[in-house]
Amino acid sequence: MRPFPTRGSWVRALGAGVVGLALAAGLAAPAAAAPTWSTATSGPAFTTPQGTLDAAIACGPGTTNTSRPVALFIPGTTLTPDENFSWNYFRAFRAAGRPYCSVELPNHAMSDIQVSAEYVVNAIRSVQAHSGQKVALVGFSQGGMIGRWALKYWPDTRTKVGQYVAIDPSNHGTLDSYPACTTGCAPSIWQQASFSHFLGALNAGVETYAGINYTSMWTPTDEVVFPNLPPAESSRLNTGAGGRANISTFDVCPGHVADHLSMGSIDPVAYGLVIDALDHGGLASAARVPKTVCVQPFQPGVDPVTGPARFAAYVAGAGYQVATYPRVPAEPPLMPYATAG
Repeated sequence: MRPFPTRGSWVRALGAGVVGLALAAGLAAPAAAAPTWSTATSGPAFTTPQGTLDAAIACGPGTTNTSRPVALFIPGTTLTPDENFSWNYFRAFRAAGRPYCSVELPNHAMSDIQVSAEYVVNAIRSVQAHSGQKVALVGFSQGGMIGRWALKYWPDTRTKVGQYVAIDPSNHGTLDSYPACTTGCAPSIWQQASFSHFLGALNAGVETYAGINYTSMWTPTDEVVFPNLPPAESSRLNTGAGGRANISTFDVCPGHVADHLSMGSIDPVAYGLVIDALDHGGLASAARVPKTVCVQPFQPGVDPVTGPARFAAYVAGAGYQVATYPRVPAEPPLMPYATAG
């Protein structure tokens, strides 16, 4: 585990433009599968070396033997923790003295989510062991969904997670994957298609587990995880014994317009819900979030001077990954553990 070194129309236009152009491009073949490595704890054996998994975890100050849950940040598709969170959430959490860690998913979270989930499982175990507290997962997009795969297939993690906070998670996929994958696309984009085998396995049975409180938030104007509209929002969690809070940004600020990438980086409503969830055992309430978030231009942590440039780089980086990552003609096959029984 290594320590960290010490909106508006321009958002929507830039986000839609760069990502839209990127979805039109594409390239070649996937990397060979990694060898299988054993693990002593419950669940399937890891296919990734332990040292590689450990090197993907980074933590801010105050995360060892802490008296409060550590937020474990998981980035979205096309992103690293640095690209997704370093210029917004991490700055705000450091300023507020909130403990946090992050886990970097392989290949900008573009490759097989089943393998990426091993990184999340290892991070949950490691952060819980070092902090002495149950972990609070905080994820954006794929990062808000992948923890559910970890909890489902590595049961020991259910005793190590107390809170699960997801921003625009792709829990039930997106219809956008189908036009994007017409000529092939990255494995994780295939897996996040609404009717993928991956999501079929993920959502078979219960969606939440007893002892964990879940907050799932979304913007109805999401153009990436689509549709996030009633009565069957993709991000909504519907079943299971876990505590559940399903909240639209419209529940806080009626008519609030936010696109997908801004929700995971600069949106003050999303940030307000994340903080409310973390401060209330993992269950956010729209009624508790102050209405002042409805008029704030950026969430805490975003520098108003450098923020637009950072956001532009963030969007451009996401577009670059979509455009250049090697394309495959179909989603990866389900792992044997996901098809057993």
